[in-house]
Amino acid sequence: MISVVQNVAIDCADAYALARFWSEVTGAPVDPEGEPGARETQVPLPGGPVLYFNEVPEPKTGKNRIHLCLRPTSTRDAEVERLLDLGATLVNDLREPEGAGWAVLADPEGNEFCVLRSDSDRAGQSDGDAP
Repeated sequence: MISVVQNVAIDCADAYALARFWSEVTGAPVDPEGEPGARETQVPLPGGPVLYFNEVPEPKTGKNRIHLCLRPTSTRDAEVERLLDLGATLVNDLREPEGAGWAVLADPEGNEFCVLRSDSDRAGQSDGDAP
């Protein structure tokens, strides 16, 4: 017997606005039932779990204990720039001069996530499986 991950729940102050941000990040549309002012909204990911946004009264106060790691289809650096343009902020830049490493960003409500190297970034590196 096993359990299947149904969704990744993300507490937030504005479920619809944050779902729209993550819709732009992933390219997956916001659920058609989602609308401005909805207390719960989701972004179903193709072939994966659902990103579920749930409004809560308290603000985020510390570091996430769980976070999403993104592997872009473009290059890591191009994706970091795109996400910054969408409203993310850079939390910690762990990219190394020779190309290894990742960047830690936060969404508009402060939830951290990582942007790893793309497959094309990794193809030219000798450490193959490293983020």
